[in-house]
Amino acid sequence: MPVIEIGQISHVGPRNDITDVAGIRVGHYQRIGDGWLTGTTVILPPAGTVASVDVRGGGPSTRESDALDPTTLTGEVHAVCLSGGSSYGLAAADGVMARLEADGVGFRVGLEPHMVVPIVPSACLFDLIGGGEFTKRPDATFGEAAFDAASDGPVAQGNVGAGTGGHAGDLKGGIGSASVVLPSGVTVAALAALNCGGSVADPETGGLYGVRYGLPDEFISLATPSVGDLTAAKASVAASPRNTVLVVVATDAALTKTECRRVAMSAHDGLARSITPVHCMTDGDIIFALSTRKVPLAGEASHDIIVADSNRPHQLDEIMAAGANAVARAIVHAVLAATSTPGMTAYLDRYPSARIGAVPS
Repeated sequence: MPVIEIGQISHVGPRNDITDVAGIRVGHYQRIGDGWLTGTTVILPPAGTVASVDVRGGGPSTRESDALDPTTLTGEVHAVCLSGGSSYGLAAADGVMARLEADGVGFRVGLEPHMVVPIVPSACLFDLIGGGEFTKRPDATFGEAAFDAASDGPVAQGNVGAGTGGHAGDLKGGIGSASVVLPSGVTVAALAALNCGGSVADPETGGLYGVRYGLPDEFISLATPSVGDLTAAKASVAASPRNTVLVVVATDAALTKTECRRVAMSAHDGLARSITPVHCMTDGDIIFALSTRKVPLAGEASHDIIVADSNRPHQLDEIMAAGANAVARAIVHAVLAATSTPGMTAYLDRYPSARIGAVPS
């Protein structure tokens, strides 16, 4: 594979979402109304996918994240489950595991075909008081339904899945996704369930912080909010400090678990570029990084350790940078796709003049 030269042009994938990484499927399930405002998102990677994780928030809610440490036994990951419901929502992963077990998919622990343990890293965000009733939160049936809904088609965004009850500071959060194809042909993509305590919009201009990282023509439908919208926005009420942004970054580049860990670490820069403040004590911010291992990189990694080969580290740097930018862009897409719910106003409802063609107020 040729070395990637700085300055070569990257472009968005065909769908500009995480399913642009071949073989990845995404499914959502949510319940809205009658006291419900929550949901679950399941990411199903192809066989042979490896993964790692990096947790930066001060209040994480996770399951099987330790299994993704590069020093642990398990290599392949079989699903990632993101959910609302705070730690109660971790139960959604039981449904995902049940579906995988029924298909005979998992880490083999015995001689019989059914003797498998699916590896399903999971994380939850806090949406228990975001508009739904406290006791109405995801369980195993949510995981089963999201698994059953998974497809490699365009990813639904906004008030769906794990982002259903999410907020973005005092705005409505949700699911967002973005992708990029590098000059080498490697695809890097991100999916975010946005539920942040920090702001996604500059209070002085109303502009979204992450927009500057958009690829050509990606956010051309946005305008600078009007003075009238800015004045009205200053009267808004701050969100409750119970948050968490859940992210999955995926690539088809053939990475090791150690290299996936580096991608996950760097991808947090995308949160810092699009949300301020971030990684607070009341956040559970976490990023999973997946490699489907379909596109080889120049140079070899020996014993899962990054080797100072003349080509490989440079290509890994490009993937890490692309992952961080994809996260920032996914945050913007989550904000723009979200729709208002009782108590949470969507960005384009707060700043209607930000829509191209809107009449300034």
